[in-house]
Amino acid sequence: MHLGVFTLAMLYLVSLHLYRAYVIPEDILYSIDVSGPLMIITQKITSLAFSVHDGRHGNKDKLSDLQKRYMISRPPSLLEYLSYLFYFQGVLVGPISFYADYQAFIEGTYVSSKHLQNGSDNNNKYRMNGRPSPFDVVCYKLCVTLFWMGFHFTIKPLYPEMINADLAFIRSHGFLYRLWYMWISMLCCRAKYYVAFSLGDAICNASGLGFNGYDRDGRPRWDLVSNVHILGIEGATSFKTYIDNWNIQTAVWLRVVCYDRIPAQKRFFTFFLSAMWHGCYPGYYFTFVSGVPMSEVARKVRHRVRPYFLSSRVSQMLYNVITWVSTHIAMSYIVVPFTILHWEPTIVFYTFNTFWCVHLLCGLLFFIVPQIPACKSQEKATSLHQTQLDTSNSTKSSNKNKAE
Repeated sequence: MHLGVFTLAMLYLVSLHLYRAYVIPEDILYSIDVSGPLMIITQKITSLAFSVHDGRHGNKDKLSDLQKRYMISRPPSLLEYLSYLFYFQGVLVGPISFYADYQAFIEGTYVSSKHLQNGSDNNNKYRMNGRPSPFDVVCYKLCVTLFWMGFHFTIKPLYPEMINADLAFIRSHGFLYRLWYMWISMLCCRAKYYVAFSLGDAICNASGLGFNGYDRDGRPRWDLVSNVHILGIEGATSFKTYIDNWNIQTAVWLRVVCYDRIPAQKRFFTFFLSAMWHGCYPGYYFTFVSGVPMSEVARKVRHRVRPYFLSSRVSQMLYNVITWVSTHIAMSYIVVPFTILHWEPTIVFYTFNTFWCVHLLCGLLFFIVPQIPACKSQEKATSLHQTQLDTSNSTKSSNKNKAE
């Protein structure tokens, strides 16, 4: 049943994406477009179906930690189901809250001894209050929203993203300036998502949804349904850090319904599902399909090259600066099609603006990186880790023999 629900929901969503992209003329304002809210509804329906399956029929020994966390043993009633699908805090643009967390919020069990004991022993005042006030965190997130809203309305008009695929702009500016423009224009495009994510998060927190226990210093955490960590994105020095801090709840949904269940080619199918969920414009598929090999190559480069820069603080800072610049250039490069959407401008951008440089570099690194000799410190760490594994396995085997 969970697979049937997933297939039906995705087919319906994709059909509306197709209608929006190829049936409605672009010069006509499509005032009844429901594809945005339907994307959130699709996440809720499919995640709930998988959670019910995991709770009632799943093999508990094979479930991932996320699947165990979100599994539910009792299907919701009709009232609970409709309440979950249409609760006002996230019905339009999210963020998604998984059913187990939403149920705990409605029933008040999210303020439990488990949550209240997450902090240090010095947070008795929080334990006594029980429900922490969201006032401070809501004010902070509203200030973040206003900042990025101002950034969007003042800076973005100066850097329209479609200029990246404009032949006149390409001919009249050098390669380095075009890279700079690409970087800034993609930052301007991220600003509107920062506004939506931060505002949606603040609305949830204002109602009490999003409380996630206390940290070690006794401060309440309000990140249960947070969709973005802006500082984590803007300061990212790797693909993984960048992706882990962007559209967080959607990434969790993709992991729960796809990544942890696919036996092979997990990364490809997860990225492809993400593209289908976003829409049917070619630009989405350019972005997400390109992200598969690039994230894999970035991981290999980090694993093989980073140990060479760990010998001193200066070299570590140099490595961080290089990886920060390269990460943001590469991410901006693959995200441009996501913003311009269509096939023709995407080809113009890659062919005439950037000469497919990141794709070519990615292919080159795929063959070069394995030839780089492992750093001696890395070899020592690997050897020590292997020794520890061997010792652990030997101990387990000895204990097993004694038991037998």
